[in-house]
Amino acid sequence: MYAIIKTGGKQYRAEKGSRLRVEKLEANPGDTVEFEALMLGGEQTVIGSPTVPGAKVVAEVVEHGKGKKVVVAKFKAKVQYRRKRGHRQPYTEILVKDIRA
Repeated sequence: MYAIIKTGGKQYRAEKGSRLRVEKLEANPGDTVEFEALMLGGEQTVIGSPTVPGAKVVAEVVEHGKGKKVVVAKFKAKVQYRRKRGHRQPYTEILVKDIRA
């Protein structure tokens, strides 16, 4: 069984035992977080409008971190304009413990 969850403006496919890197959550490592399921799949597919009533995904926060560096370079010809800037997006890694339907 799997579920589609939404967090941080993005949707993720969650299965029991899977690890997901989601947008940073305000929770400490070891905390338990719950997400509402937008869709449940498996033997029978249930699509919510917008969520499936009573369906929850329970996950544990494993760690916080930063993603790989993205380099933004700006350049304009003939005017000596060069800018270089990096960015690392923060994330939270979660471990899906259970899908309650």
